[in-house]
Amino acid sequence: MSSRTVAPPRATVDHEDDLAGLPVVGRPHYGRWLAVLVVAVLLAQVVAGAVTNPRYDWPTFASYFVSTTILEALWLTIWLTLAAAAIGFAGGIVLALMRQSPNPVLSGGSWAFIWLFRSIPLIVQILFWGFLGALYTHLGVGIPFGPVFAEVETKNLIAPVTAALIGLSIHQAAYGAEIIRAGLLSVDEGQREAAAALGIPVRRQFTRIVLPQAMRTIVPPATNEVIGLLKGTSAVFILAIPDLFYQVQVIYGRNGRIIPLLLVAVAWYVILTGLLSVAQFYIERRFARGAHRELPPTPLQRLRSRLATRAVRA
Repeated sequence: MSSRTVAPPRATVDHEDDLAGLPVVGRPHYGRWLAVLVVAVLLAQVVAGAVTNPRYDWPTFASYFVSTTILEALWLTIWLTLAAAAIGFAGGIVLALMRQSPNPVLSGGSWAFIWLFRSIPLIVQILFWGFLGALYTHLGVGIPFGPVFAEVETKNLIAPVTAALIGLSIHQAAYGAEIIRAGLLSVDEGQREAAAALGIPVRRQFTRIVLPQAMRTIVPPATNEVIGLLKGTSAVFILAIPDLFYQVQVIYGRNGRIIPLLLVAVAWYVILTGLLSVAQFYIERRFARGAHRELPPTPLQRLRSRLATRAVRA
């Protein structure tokens, strides 16, 4: 039994040729354009209000935005954020591993630490460490319930900046531990089993197999925590530490220019948050290697692609 191809009727061929000559028109998106119009109007109102309202006092904003006092306070804010994030996440890794330990003392101690310091507000922790000298006048090294070999006055050992760093770091460690634990749990157990079957040491299993895969889950919430920590450094004003927010308060307390000075703080916090968001994008892109066939395009690559597409259409 032989098969043969039957040619379509002449009328059908002519109909297809007629359809091929018709222009392709996209489906209209009226709701989308209405939303764009609403957003554009609201944005125009905000910009117009900021430009025309004299109470914003933009000359005062410009004079203080890059002043020496503000830049020194900004550097202290950045230093507190980076130091507390580094110490906090290092402690968070230890706490996360302890939480997964089969030893009940280690897992229970980690759980108690996380529960306690997630329960206490950040500003209370900073105050506690700042006034630790009122509870313990001296801190020493020695044998429990025995002789003390060396001791020092608490007020000389823990300065206000040190107290703030301790409070921020412990607070970050408690939250970072759960983020890291969630990332470790997201890695399939078969990865560890396969590595163990190949005879790979436990330490290398963690650093070369488990952690790089867990980082894809850890990076987004960890960046959120660092951004929250950046804004949380404003709580150190309670110890009269000259960070960005404290210095802004001091300046507008002298000249009464509250709105423009607050805008200075807002602008710097927005800029720093934007830089952290850019860093998050590139860190996520790096750890996406091996998980995706193609890496997510960078903003510059997207711009080039759009320009090339428009050039082809033109």
